[in-house]
Amino acid sequence: MNLRELRGSIVALVTPFTAANKIDRRALKKLVEFQIENDTDAISPCGTTGEAPTLNDSEYEEVVGTVVETVKRRVPVIVGAGSNDTAKAIKLSKLAEKLGADGILSVGPYYNKPTQEGFYQHFKAIADAVHIPITLYNVPGRTGSNIETKTVLRLAQIENIFAMKEASASLPQMMELLRAKPDHFRVYSGDDAFALALIACGGDGVVSVAANQIPQAMKALSDSALRGDFITAREIHYKYLPLMNANFIESNPIPVKCALAMMGLIQERYRLPLTPISEENRQKLREILEEARLI
Repeated sequence: MNLRELRGSIVALVTPFTAANKIDRRALKKLVEFQIENDTDAISPCGTTGEAPTLNDSEYEEVVGTVVETVKRRVPVIVGAGSNDTAKAIKLSKLAEKLGADGILSVGPYYNKPTQEGFYQHFKAIADAVHIPITLYNVPGRTGSNIETKTVLRLAQIENIFAMKEASASLPQMMELLRAKPDHFRVYSGDDAFALALIACGGDGVVSVAANQIPQAMKALSDSALRGDFITAREIHYKYLPLMNANFIESNPIPVKCALAMMGLIQERYRLPLTPISEENRQKLREILEEARLI
Protein backbone atom coordinates (compact mmCIF):
# COMPACT_ATOMS: atom_id res chain seq x y z
CA MET A 1 0.00 0.00 0.00
CA ASN A 2 1.02 3.59 -0.66
CA LEU A 3 1.30 4.92 2.88
CA ARG A 4 0.01 8.29 1.75
CA GLU A 5 -3.34 6.66 0.99
CA LEU A 6 -3.63 4.99 4.40
CA ARG A 7 -7.03 5.29 6.07
CA GLY A 8 -8.52 3.20 8.89
CA SER A 9 -7.26 1.74 12.16
CA ILE A 10 -3.57 1.90 13.08
CA VAL A 11 -2.60 0.12 16.28
CA ALA A 12 -0.30 1.91 18.73
CA LEU A 13 1.45 -1.31 19.70
CA VAL A 14 2.55 -2.10 23.26
CA THR A 15 6.05 -3.41 23.95
CA PRO A 16 5.93 -6.69 25.92
CA PHE A 17 8.65 -7.39 28.47
CA THR A 18 9.83 -10.57 30.16
CA ALA A 19 10.19 -11.16 33.88
CA ALA A 20 13.88 -10.35 33.39
CA ASN A 21 12.90 -6.91 32.01
CA LYS A 22 14.01 -7.77 28.47
CA ILE A 23 12.07 -7.38 25.23
CA ASP A 24 9.72 -10.37 24.91
CA ARG A 25 10.28 -11.09 21.23
CA ARG A 26 7.99 -14.13 21.23
CA ALA A 27 5.09 -12.12 22.65
CA LEU A 28 5.87 -9.22 20.31
CA LYS A 29 5.61 -11.49 17.28
CA LYS A 30 2.39 -12.93 18.66
CA LEU A 31 0.93 -9.44 19.03
CA VAL A 32 1.85 -8.56 15.45
CA GLU A 33 0.22 -11.72 14.10
CA PHE A 34 -2.87 -11.04 16.24
CA GLN A 35 -3.14 -7.60 14.66
CA ILE A 36 -2.73 -8.82 11.09
CA GLU A 37 -5.17 -11.70 11.57
CA ASN A 38 -7.74 -9.17 12.79
CA ASP A 39 -7.32 -6.79 9.83
CA THR A 40 -5.52 -3.85 11.43
CA ASP A 41 -4.60 -1.40 8.66
CA ALA A 42 -1.12 -0.53 10.00
CA ILE A 43 1.11 -1.12 13.02
CA SER A 44 2.91 1.61 14.96
CA PRO A 45 5.52 0.36 17.47
CA CYS A 46 7.79 2.42 19.72
CA GLY A 47 5.35 5.18 20.55
CA THR A 48 3.91 6.29 23.88
CA THR A 49 1.95 3.05 24.21
CA GLY A 50 5.14 1.15 23.39
CA GLU A 51 7.01 2.74 26.34
CA ALA A 52 9.55 4.13 23.90
CA PRO A 53 11.19 6.48 26.43
CA THR A 54 12.46 3.45 28.38
CA LEU A 55 13.98 1.63 25.38
CA ASN A 56 17.71 1.92 24.89
CA ASP A 57 19.16 2.08 21.38
CA SER A 58 19.68 -1.66 21.00
CA GLU A 59 16.20 -2.43 22.33
CA TYR A 60 14.67 0.11 19.98
CA GLU A 61 16.43 -1.62 17.10
CA GLU A 62 15.28 -5.00 18.40
CA VAL A 63 11.61 -3.96 18.59
CA VAL A 64 11.57 -2.25 15.19
CA GLY A 65 13.47 -5.08 13.53
CA THR A 66 11.22 -7.73 15.05
CA VAL A 67 8.03 -5.95 13.98
CA VAL A 68 9.25 -5.27 10.44
CA GLU A 69 10.53 -8.83 10.08
CA THR A 70 7.27 -10.33 11.37
CA VAL A 71 4.98 -8.08 9.32
CA LYS A 72 6.71 -9.02 6.04
CA ARG A 73 5.15 -6.07 4.20
CA ARG A 74 1.60 -7.33 4.84
CA VAL A 75 0.63 -3.97 6.38
CA PRO A 76 2.54 -0.69 6.75
CA VAL A 77 4.78 -0.21 9.79
CA ILE A 78 4.91 3.35 11.12
CA VAL A 79 7.64 3.56 13.74
CA GLY A 80 7.70 6.05 16.60
CA ALA A 81 10.92 8.03 16.22
CA GLY A 82 10.35 11.21 18.17
CA SER A 83 12.46 13.06 20.72
CA ASN A 84 12.75 16.49 22.29
CA ASP A 85 16.32 16.51 20.98
CA THR A 86 16.18 17.14 17.22
CA ALA A 87 19.51 15.38 16.64
CA LYS A 88 18.25 12.27 18.46
CA ALA A 89 14.95 12.35 16.55
CA ILE A 90 16.92 12.43 13.30
CA LYS A 91 19.10 9.53 14.48
CA LEU A 92 16.05 7.41 15.38
CA SER A 93 14.28 8.32 12.14
CA LYS A 94 17.27 7.29 10.06
CA LEU A 95 17.54 4.03 12.01
CA ALA A 96 13.84 3.26 11.50
CA GLU A 97 14.23 3.92 7.77
CA LYS A 98 17.31 1.67 7.62
CA LEU A 99 15.44 -1.13 9.44
CA GLY A 100 12.66 -1.12 6.85
CA ALA A 101 9.94 1.06 8.38
CA ASP A 102 7.37 2.30 5.88
CA GLY A 103 7.03 5.59 7.75
CA ILE A 104 7.76 7.30 11.04
CA LEU A 105 5.62 8.89 13.74
CA SER A 106 7.28 11.99 15.15
CA VAL A 107 5.95 13.51 18.37
CA GLY A 108 6.17 17.20 19.18
CA PRO A 109 9.20 17.91 21.37
CA TYR A 110 8.27 17.53 25.02
CA TYR A 111 9.46 19.32 28.17
CA ASN A 112 11.54 22.02 26.42
CA LYS A 113 8.36 23.63 24.96
CA PRO A 114 9.50 25.04 21.61
CA THR A 115 7.86 28.00 19.89
CA GLN A 116 5.80 27.39 16.75
CA GLU A 117 8.88 28.25 14.69
CA GLY A 118 10.81 25.74 16.78
CA PHE A 119 8.25 23.05 15.94
CA TYR A 120 8.52 23.90 12.25
CA GLN A 121 12.32 23.80 12.17
CA HIS A 122 12.41 20.58 14.23
CA PHE A 123 10.12 18.65 11.89
CA LYS A 124 11.67 20.19 8.77
CA ALA A 125 15.10 19.00 9.88
CA ILE A 126 13.76 15.45 10.33
CA ALA A 127 12.02 15.55 6.94
CA ASP A 128 15.24 16.70 5.30
CA ALA A 129 17.12 13.77 6.86
CA VAL A 130 14.92 10.85 5.73
CA HIS A 131 13.01 9.78 2.64
CA ILE A 132 10.10 7.82 4.13
CA PRO A 133 6.78 9.53 4.95
CA ILE A 134 6.37 11.30 8.29
CA THR A 135 3.28 11.51 10.50
CA LEU A 136 3.34 14.39 12.96
CA TYR A 137 2.03 13.67 16.47
CA ASN A 138 0.40 16.39 18.55
CA VAL A 139 -0.31 15.38 22.15
CA PRO A 140 -0.04 18.51 24.33
CA GLY A 141 -1.33 16.67 27.40
CA ARG A 142 1.97 14.77 27.43
CA THR A 143 4.38 17.17 25.74
CA GLY A 144 3.31 20.38 27.46
CA SER A 145 2.91 22.36 24.23
CA ASN A 146 0.51 22.43 21.28
CA ILE A 147 1.37 22.31 17.58
CA GLU A 148 -0.97 24.96 16.21
CA THR A 149 -2.93 24.52 13.00
CA LYS A 150 -1.01 27.26 11.20
CA THR A 151 2.22 25.37 11.91
CA VAL A 152 0.77 22.06 10.72
CA LEU A 153 -0.34 23.72 7.48
CA ARG A 154 3.19 25.01 6.91
CA LEU A 155 4.61 21.55 7.57
CA ALA A 156 2.04 19.94 5.25
CA GLN A 157 3.77 21.70 2.36
CA ILE A 158 6.92 19.62 2.95
CA GLU A 159 6.86 16.70 0.51
CA ASN A 160 7.37 13.79 2.90
CA ILE A 161 5.24 15.10 5.80
CA PHE A 162 1.94 13.48 4.88
CA ALA A 163 -0.18 13.11 8.03
CA MET A 164 -1.01 14.19 11.57
CA LYS A 165 -1.91 12.12 14.62
CA GLU A 166 -4.09 14.62 16.46
CA ALA A 167 -4.48 14.06 20.20
CA SER A 168 -5.11 17.58 21.45
CA ALA A 169 -8.54 16.51 22.81
CA SER A 170 -9.84 19.71 21.19
CA LEU A 171 -12.52 18.99 18.59
CA PRO A 172 -12.57 22.65 17.47
CA GLN A 173 -8.82 22.46 16.75
CA MET A 174 -9.31 19.20 14.85
CA MET A 175 -12.08 20.74 12.75
CA GLU A 176 -9.96 23.81 12.06
CA LEU A 177 -7.22 21.57 10.67
CA LEU A 178 -9.64 19.42 8.67
CA ARG A 179 -11.24 22.50 7.13
CA ALA A 180 -7.95 24.08 6.07
CA LYS A 181 -5.65 21.17 5.24
CA PRO A 182 -4.62 20.27 1.68
CA ASP A 183 -6.44 17.30 0.13
CA HIS A 184 -3.40 15.01 0.24
CA PHE A 185 -2.79 15.48 3.98
CA ARG A 186 -4.14 12.75 6.29
CA VAL A 187 -5.46 13.38 9.80
CA TYR A 188 -5.84 10.53 12.30
CA SER A 189 -7.35 10.70 15.76
CA GLY A 190 -4.86 10.03 18.53
CA ASP A 191 -7.69 9.27 20.96
CA ASP A 192 -10.00 6.27 20.50
CA ALA A 193 -12.96 8.13 21.98
CA PHE A 194 -12.58 10.89 19.36
CA ALA A 195 -12.17 8.56 16.36
CA LEU A 196 -15.83 8.56 15.32
CA ALA A 197 -16.17 12.32 15.65
CA LEU A 198 -12.93 13.04 13.79
CA ILE A 199 -13.82 10.77 10.87
CA ALA A 200 -17.32 12.26 10.73
CA CYS A 201 -15.69 15.68 10.39
CA GLY A 202 -13.49 14.50 7.51
CA GLY A 203 -10.62 12.66 9.19
CA ASP A 204 -8.95 9.50 7.93
CA GLY A 205 -8.89 7.09 10.87
CA VAL A 206 -7.35 6.48 14.25
CA VAL A 207 -4.02 5.55 15.84
CA SER A 208 -5.54 3.33 18.46
CA VAL A 209 -4.66 2.04 21.92
CA ALA A 210 -7.85 -0.05 22.08
CA ALA A 211 -6.84 -1.79 18.86
CA ASN A 212 -4.35 -3.74 20.97
CA GLN A 213 -7.36 -5.44 22.59
CA ILE A 214 -10.08 -5.13 19.92
CA PRO A 215 -8.34 -4.73 16.53
CA GLN A 216 -11.24 -6.07 14.50
CA ALA A 217 -13.76 -3.79 16.23
CA MET A 218 -11.61 -0.68 15.75
CA LYS A 219 -11.16 -1.62 12.09
CA ALA A 220 -14.94 -2.03 11.73
CA LEU A 221 -15.62 1.27 13.51
CA SER A 222 -13.27 3.27 11.32
CA ASP A 223 -14.29 1.53 8.09
CA SER A 224 -17.99 2.05 8.82
CA ALA A 225 -17.47 5.72 9.55
CA LEU A 226 -15.26 6.22 6.50
CA ARG A 227 -17.95 4.86 4.21
CA GLY A 228 -20.63 6.97 5.90
CA ASP A 229 -22.37 4.16 7.79
CA PHE A 230 -22.63 6.08 11.04
CA ILE A 231 -25.34 3.86 12.50
CA THR A 232 -22.93 0.91 12.56
CA ALA A 233 -20.01 3.10 13.62
CA ARG A 234 -21.98 4.53 16.55
CA GLU A 235 -23.03 1.06 17.70
CA ILE A 236 -19.40 -0.07 17.83
CA HIS A 237 -18.27 3.20 19.39
CA TYR A 238 -20.73 3.05 22.27
CA LYS A 239 -20.26 -0.68 22.79
CA TYR A 240 -16.55 -0.20 23.41
CA LEU A 241 -16.50 3.33 24.83
CA PRO A 242 -16.17 1.98 28.42
CA LEU A 243 -13.05 0.08 27.32
CA MET A 244 -11.64 3.12 25.49
CA ASN A 245 -12.07 5.18 28.65
CA ALA A 246 -10.76 2.41 30.92
CA ASN A 247 -7.51 2.33 28.95
CA PHE A 248 -6.81 5.73 30.49
CA ILE A 249 -8.05 5.05 34.01
CA GLU A 250 -4.34 5.21 34.85
CA SER A 251 -1.49 6.39 32.66
CA ASN A 252 -1.30 4.68 29.27
CA PRO A 253 -0.10 1.95 28.71
CA ILE A 254 -0.67 0.61 32.24
CA PRO A 255 -4.33 -0.41 31.74
CA VAL A 256 -3.95 -1.78 28.22
CA LYS A 257 -0.98 -3.94 29.22
CA CYS A 258 -2.91 -5.20 32.25
CA ALA A 259 -5.83 -6.06 29.95
CA LEU A 260 -3.61 -7.84 27.43
CA ALA A 261 -2.16 -9.91 30.28
CA MET A 262 -5.69 -10.84 31.39
CA MET A 263 -6.37 -11.84 27.78
CA GLY A 264 -3.32 -14.12 27.82
CA LEU A 265 -1.38 -12.21 25.16
CA ILE A 266 1.54 -10.83 27.21
CA GLN A 267 3.07 -10.90 30.67
CA GLU A 268 2.06 -7.96 32.82
CA ARG A 269 5.42 -6.22 32.96
CA TYR A 270 6.17 -2.50 33.00
CA ARG A 271 9.25 -0.37 33.20
CA LEU A 272 9.67 2.30 35.83
CA PRO A 273 8.44 4.92 36.25
CA LEU A 274 5.28 3.01 35.22
CA THR A 275 3.95 0.66 37.89
CA PRO A 276 1.20 -2.02 38.01
CA ILE A 277 -2.39 -0.86 38.07
CA SER A 278 -4.08 -0.40 41.45
CA GLU A 279 -6.23 -3.25 42.68
CA GLU A 280 -9.35 -1.08 42.57
CA ASN A 281 -8.78 -0.16 38.93
CA ARG A 282 -7.73 -3.71 38.08
CA GLN A 283 -11.14 -4.91 39.20
CA LYS A 284 -12.91 -2.18 37.22
CA LEU A 285 -10.91 -3.13 34.14
CA ARG A 286 -11.65 -6.83 34.62
CA GLU A 287 -15.39 -6.12 34.79
CA ILE A 288 -15.25 -4.08 31.57
CA LEU A 289 -13.29 -6.83 29.80
CA GLU A 290 -15.77 -9.44 30.98
CA GLU A 291 -18.70 -7.32 29.80
CA ALA A 292 -17.03 -6.98 26.41
CA ARG A 293 -16.43 -10.76 26.38
CA LEU A 294 -12.68 -10.33 25.99
CA ILE A 295 -11.90 -12.59 28.97
